[in-house]
Amino acid sequence: MSIFEDKGVNTTSIESLGEFGLIDHLTNGIITKNSSTVKGIGDDAAVIDMGDKYQLVSTDLLVEGVHFDLSYMPLKHLGYKAVAINVSDICAMNGDAKQITLGLALSNRYTVEALEELYDGIKLACEHYGVDLVGGDTTSSTSGLMISVTVLGEVDKNKITYRSGAKVNDLIVCTGDLGAAYLGLQILNREKEMFKENPTIQPDLTGNDYVLRRQLKPEAAIKYTRILKELDIVPTSMIDISDGLSSEALHLSKSSEVGITLHEDKIPVDYTAMNLANEFNMNPIFCALSGGEDYELLFTIGQEHYEKLKKDPDFTIVGFVTDKSEGNNFIANDGSSHPLTAQGWDAMKNS
Repeated sequence: MSIFEDKGVNTTSIESLGEFGLIDHLTNGIITKNSSTVKGIGDDAAVIDMGDKYQLVSTDLLVEGVHFDLSYMPLKHLGYKAVAINVSDICAMNGDAKQITLGLALSNRYTVEALEELYDGIKLACEHYGVDLVGGDTTSSTSGLMISVTVLGEVDKNKITYRSGAKVNDLIVCTGDLGAAYLGLQILNREKEMFKENPTIQPDLTGNDYVLRRQLKPEAAIKYTRILKELDIVPTSMIDISDGLSSEALHLSKSSEVGITLHEDKIPVDYTAMNLANEFNMNPIFCALSGGEDYELLFTIGQEHYEKLKKDPDFTIVGFVTDKSEGNNFIANDGSSHPLTAQGWDAMKNS
């Protein structure tokens, strides 16, 4: 009898749980036994006590056909992105990335030259972020390319930031702008479909450099964590925005056991993304809330730090923290309040 066959036994589909529900289900009851394990599952990175500092460890898996499409994703860009999104997890803990290990599973359609291109991007990102590639593994695959990156970082013990520290009346801040990566993906998918219908048509990507770069070559927010250190600000909680603003805000709410209120008129959207969203007949705020892959930072700070950040255009106060009893809310431009819901990327529901 196959383990995939249903012989009258009640079964639960993975899709019904979603990615984070599945993680919660499978890891329920896991207890760490080593005293050096400070934080295990449940944040952007695991935390290991190494004496003077904490070591940070995080892993991401990228699967062809699920996380990337090589019909429009150059291998060099893919290599760079694989490193950047892992460094982003370390930034979300207020730490500094130091080393990565790389696991590859690849089918026989990949040539040495193709892998050289992938590694060119990996090496470029390592150089940019000051990260060492120190090991890994390579094996064969029957279903395309899979990339697994594990990143090691470090953080001063008094500077580490978890998802779980937000306090009532804290300000909610995000870096950069949101929604552009999602709109870059819409352009690439549109041009791909047009090419499939008529292979003689060349893709028209003119004027969309910014949103395409945000999708194909995202950057980890190391410059923002450096600014926070210079300003002597340690966020009370923090997460990187990989699955959309609303999803990440709800993660902070759940981990910190608080309510979150976001204001539509405060959400930062670049003007090029705004115009492109209109072209696609999409709401740009929806793209920011649910699009994902921006890899900006979402964090909370005490109100005493307001003066330090209020004039910096790279930091936007998008809401505030409330008591858990008030729930999670989205205040629209007309003043109406709506429950904040997560509609962002879920690998188990979108694959």
